[in-house]
Amino acid sequence: MAEYLRRLPSSDGGFARRRSLWSVIRIDPWLLLGLVLLSGVGLGILNSAVDGSVAAIRRQSVYLGLGFVVMVVAAQIPIYRYSRLAPWFYMLGMIALILVLVVGVGAKGAQRWLSLGGFRFQPSEIMKLAVPLTVAWYLAKRSLPPGPKYVAAALALMAMPAVLIFLQPDLGTAILVAVSGFFVLFLAGLSWRYIASALGLILLSIWPMWHFVMKEYQRQRVLTLLDPESDRLGSGWNIIQSKTAIGSGGWDGKGYMQGTQTLLDFLPESHTDFIIAVLAEEQGLQGVIGLLCLYGFIVARGFWISYSATTTYGRLVGASITLTFFVYIFVNMGMVAGILPVVGVPLPLVSAGGTSIVTLLAGFGILMAVSQDKSPVN
Repeated sequence: MAEYLRRLPSSDGGFARRRSLWSVIRIDPWLLLGLVLLSGVGLGILNSAVDGSVAAIRRQSVYLGLGFVVMVVAAQIPIYRYSRLAPWFYMLGMIALILVLVVGVGAKGAQRWLSLGGFRFQPSEIMKLAVPLTVAWYLAKRSLPPGPKYVAAALALMAMPAVLIFLQPDLGTAILVAVSGFFVLFLAGLSWRYIASALGLILLSIWPMWHFVMKEYQRQRVLTLLDPESDRLGSGWNIIQSKTAIGSGGWDGKGYMQGTQTLLDFLPESHTDFIIAVLAEEQGLQGVIGLLCLYGFIVARGFWISYSATTTYGRLVGASITLTFFVYIFVNMGMVAGILPVVGVPLPLVSAGGTSIVTLLAGFGILMAVSQDKSPVN
């Protein structure tokens, strides 16, 4: 009996699969859909928070537009090139952080910005991407899980920018930068023995940190978290008004642009850190749940992209970007609800912002680059 060998036609044959438009432009359509919807909802919430200020909405729209352009450009760069550029990106960020401490622009008691040609930006925001990219570059070249010396080197890569950011001072961003790098280390297979040791060191360092490292206003934030009623008209004002706004919204809310806490200026920083309280008061719990579903969709898509990545570097970077995005959401909502200290973390793509929006969308551009990577599995 004759043997027959069945073969698929070559790429020159008639069965060659045509690439979709999304593959050609290297964009993940589901992730893009989630981000566009979130940005639109965010503009609606911000419009109420700023009482219909055209200037504020125009400024936010410009940053969002710039952010999406940066996202599309970032998605065009193959993920292996990010691996090669990561250490240079990290070094430039470190130089910028040092310049902030020397010639930075100050505001509200903090020196966190650099000004170039009239344009002001925060180098600390850039390090939210530079740190995970660099830690992933370092670990992906080693055998995993990492050994003690590699863990120590990775921790040093996280600690150096975190310390410089803490000195600005900006404790919230310093923690987030360190966390973004730690996620890479954790995903690389960090032993639970190291994690338990780290938790022990953190517990032991609480007393010296409280007395010798933390500034007075930072200690006050912690005390306010434990007992906001102790200083109702001072440090406890933000949390008390935030809880009042959230509780008064009930299930249905008071209606769009009808929140009394916002309209009467009782709610502080309503367009930035405490913007979720605006949504809770006006749209109630159902509005908050709707926003959380939108966030959940984006996070789930990010994890799926990371899970489907073909390279170790892509998996580490993609999952770290997604987890860090989740942490931003959790920390912001936690501090507004009074279960975490107020550390100045904006609600992603909803709070008013500039550098933070562009950096966040650049991170999603890198995540899209991971989704389009066709490198051999490793």
